Amino acid sequence: MCNLYSQTMPREAVIRLFRVGGNRAAAFDPQPAIFPSQEAPVVRQASDGGREISLLSWGFVLPQQGRAAKRVTNARDEKVMTSSFWKGSFAERRCLVPATSFAEPKGSRPAVWHWFALKGAAPRPLFAFAGLWGSWKGPLKAGGDPVAMDVYAILTTTPNDTVKPIHPARMPVMLSGEGEFDTWLSGAPEEAYALARPFPAAAMHIVHKGENKDEVNPL
Repeated sequence: MCNLYSQTMPREAVIRLFRVGGNRAAAFDPQPAIFPSQEAPVVRQASDGGREISLLSWGFVLPQQGRAAKRVTNARDEKVMTSSFWKGSFAERRCLVPATSFAEPKGSRPAVWHWFALKGAAPRPLFAFAGLWGSWKGPLKAGGDPVAMDVYAILTTTPNDTVKPIHPARMPVMLSGEGEFDTWLSGAPEEAYALARPFPAAAMHIVHKGENKDEVNPL
């Protein structure tokens, strides 16, 4: 699973990489730690087919009878085309989630958080998670007032050899380059699904590890 990531690039760099007009991008600042239920920038197609950057809340909402709703932050690749919870968003509402690193814990009491990033000239080059988005209208807790908001989740797949020693079950689907960005946003579902694969292990490395979740200084 991926329940903690960062996006530490300035807004202008995100706009440039994802080819979004400045007048179509919400205002946002770099975020060294993004947790479930927080808002973060997401790149998606607007109604006219152009790209926009909006602030969405991380985690689809799964109602639970008599209890607070559960926030579902990750979608499994093997279920995304068949599950009634995900398939509508996969077919019609795919998005790109800008990121510069993500973290997974190893051990417990205390867990050691390992931060993964792409290799490159910058300490943490900008990339995107393959994402899905949707809209929620209703309460988030039992007896609470209804809210209306757009939400997103990150697609996950089997881990590569860089991530597997830390998290042996899953890793986020990572996209890099305009070709992959365009296919994920606007390609046919079968074309987009072909991108649901582990990112090349040799192109990634661990840039930080420690007990503090929001401590993302380089090693």
